[in-house]
Amino acid sequence: MSAPGLDAGAQPQPPPLDAFFVRRDEVVAALGGLSDIAAALGARSLRERVDGDLVRKLREDRFHLVVVGEFNHGKTTFVNALLGSHALAVGVTPTTAAIHQIRWAASPEAFVVTVNGERRALPFEEAKSFAVGGRAPAQDLDHLEIGYPAPLLQERILLVDTPGVNDLSLQRADITYSYIPRADAVLFLLDAGQILKESERVFLSDKLLKASRDKIVFVITKWDLLSSDEQREALAYARAHLSTLVRDPVVFPVSAEAALGGPRGASGIPELIAHLTRFLAEERGRILLDNALGEGLGVAQLLSKGIDARRRALRMNAEQIDRRIAALEKDLAGQSSTIEQRRGQLREDIASIRTAARKDLDRFVDDVCRRLPDVIESAKPSELRQFLPAFLEDAFKQWTELEVREIAVKLEQVAEKTIALVREDAHDGAQRVAAVLGNESARLDVRVDTIKYDVGVVALMFGGVALMAINLMAGGVLAVAGPAIFAMFARGKIHEEFKRRAQELAPEVMRETARQVAPKLDALVSDFAQKLDTWVVGAGEELHREVVEVLRAARDARGSGGPDESKAMAEVDQQAAALDAIALNVARLRQAR
Repeated sequence: MSAPGLDAGAQPQPPPLDAFFVRRDEVVAALGGLSDIAAALGARSLRERVDGDLVRKLREDRFHLVVVGEFNHGKTTFVNALLGSHALAVGVTPTTAAIHQIRWAASPEAFVVTVNGERRALPFEEAKSFAVGGRAPAQDLDHLEIGYPAPLLQERILLVDTPGVNDLSLQRADITYSYIPRADAVLFLLDAGQILKESERVFLSDKLLKASRDKIVFVITKWDLLSSDEQREALAYARAHLSTLVRDPVVFPVSAEAALGGPRGASGIPELIAHLTRFLAEERGRILLDNALGEGLGVAQLLSKGIDARRRALRMNAEQIDRRIAALEKDLAGQSSTIEQRRGQLREDIASIRTAARKDLDRFVDDVCRRLPDVIESAKPSELRQFLPAFLEDAFKQWTELEVREIAVKLEQVAEKTIALVREDAHDGAQRVAAVLGNESARLDVRVDTIKYDVGVVALMFGGVALMAINLMAGGVLAVAGPAIFAMFARGKIHEEFKRRAQELAPEVMRETARQVAPKLDALVSDFAQKLDTWVVGAGEELHREVVEVLRAARDARGSGGPDESKAMAEVDQQAAALDAIALNVARLRQAR
């Protein structure tokens, strides 16, 4: 990512996302052509895949723009500046107590969204009470959804305001940590009066750069508080020191207050927005469209097999078609033993990972408990009262991050092995389908790329996404550790025998927290395994299912007095020509990225 010029007289360019949306509509139209051919062939499953998985996702997806920064850096004021008005609460204490997801709406509106996905309407003004010092967030609160009529949001951008990364509440900080990997772009705020504090260096190195190095924009806030000379020095300092962490850092100085109450053009906000929209369109949007077009090419390959099956079926009578359907179904049934072998191996691999994680957790707890007596005995009661809970929580946090990283690597290895085996099975299955359809289909082939799979399942295979999984899983685990620790210590009264109470309670705290963490780790591993298992079954069945659906549609059309063979063959030829044209167009769109 490279920043545009920062000349004071530069005029912001029109939002470049317009070009992205034009190209997206071209991709949607091309995919719609594939859906039409699938419908004409009777390939119902393929049509549902195109309409549901590809087209709908392209139409509904938003770019996630996440704002991150320490308390007192003017983060919420900056978000308001991006929105163009005082939409969110601003105060002298950390004001964001929950994730705020802000989308476009014709008029201001607010919803509370729970962890199970329930949305409850909330008067817009009451949303401001979800700030630190205001209403305490409910236990089941996942985030606040804010609708607001801001031009930036109308570009299908979802703006996310996060709790401060130095928030005293570790639970709120962990919400921020776990949300960052989901972003399409991250705005990291620095204070003009104290650029790049040590705590910010640590956060960048330990959290942000590992998952989001290629999508960070650094924003220096409160720029108007510096003189011209100070601004030159501050900008040079920021670029020099950020360069030790990031190659060619993108840095934008802004004045949010000026954008809200003065001449917006001189605030730096328009230039920042122009850069962001260009980056989202040219980088993140390109990836989104490229993935959809790649899947579209895979669908086109499967449809070509369907057209071949339809053409072949027109030369058969109903009995011959039924025989081939029966043969394909029998082959698929026979294939179930191979699929079950893959699933069995997967279950063994996952069980091994789960068992190892449990053993690691037990060893960790035992090790901390062995060290606790010396730690407690050497500390003053007042120090224990203040620091022991934080010490235990920090120990769990460090262990969790290391353990989840190890789990992610193991899951990646399982996914790679499973997909390699299923690729071999898919090739063998394609040859058997070809044999059933006849000698003319002997060259029929299918690559695993053309078989539907859930990118969310095998995403750990691709660069950078393993780190996303680490942050998401660690955030979920740590959410249960903190409350357990503090709740356990609250049971005992603080008195002169605090050391004795600490010696009794600390091991109990560790084991109680471990009892809560262990099922969470199990659930995370099991969820991955379940999705990968579903993919194994679906990948093994897809080619058979599509060909059988086409044959059945041809048989049903023949039985219901459909068009004669010559007319039907002409229609198939037209479908083949149309498919060739669409496939060429999809390939062209992909090459033009």
